[in-house]
Amino acid sequence: MKNLLFVGDVVGQSGCDFLQNKLRQVKKLYDIDVIVVNGENSAQGNGISPKSANAILRAGADVITTGNHAFRRRESAEVFASEYIIRPANYPAGGAPGKGVYVLDMGSFSVAVVNLMGTAYMDPLDNPFTVIDKLLPDIGTPNIFVDLHAEATSEKKAMGHYLTGRVTGVFGTHTHVQTADEAILGGHTAYITDVGMTGPELSCLGVDIEPVINRFRFRTPVKFTEAESDSFMCAVCVQFDEKSGKSYKIERLIIR
Repeated sequence: MKNLLFVGDVVGQSGCDFLQNKLRQVKKLYDIDVIVVNGENSAQGNGISPKSANAILRAGADVITTGNHAFRRRESAEVFASEYIIRPANYPAGGAPGKGVYVLDMGSFSVAVVNLMGTAYMDPLDNPFTVIDKLLPDIGTPNIFVDLHAEATSEKKAMGHYLTGRVTGVFGTHTHVQTADEAILGGHTAYITDVGMTGPELSCLGVDIEPVINRFRFRTPVKFTEAESDSFMCAVCVQFDEKSGKSYKIERLIIR
């Protein structure tokens, strides 16, 4: 049996700092073998930068996934030159830098991480269901974990059921609020609709509260800034059989 830790969207400098302060002790406490972190909001002001990616990797991440802010920064080509930093696989072929799948060689076993993005209320990318069908036959390991970065809970639920028995885990990201529906689907696939976020807890999804309230009240443009409250880390820990790719346990974590 092996343990994989998946950490929800890291937000800004405070999220990176908190990850660096807490991740190694969480790894030891839960006997973690593989760490995957969603870093698409990790740069100051949104997106992912070489600086924020390096901070996440120094904290202990093995693989970084992203989402709809993957290419928000000018340095995106530099970021995705690293094979262990991936972007949604359903970006149209030929234009977007980087790849949507990374297979991590752990010596005695390997783990594939697939990044997808939903299309309901999101950018009109290629169909993630069609894309995952094309990817799975060529991955070459039974241990497959999918980060579905999506807005609609129904789309995430549908993907979880669609991939039941075909992958080891499906983890929703993007909405920054941890859901309480963790399950082992079909006795095989670990699932949660949203892992949550890592960053300022007393906030609106990581940003300062008042500008968000004003945006909803007055519908006028506002500048969002990172909140300054104490941070927390939302994650899930999955226990799986590395020979069959079958998950046996999923546990939600909130580290304060």
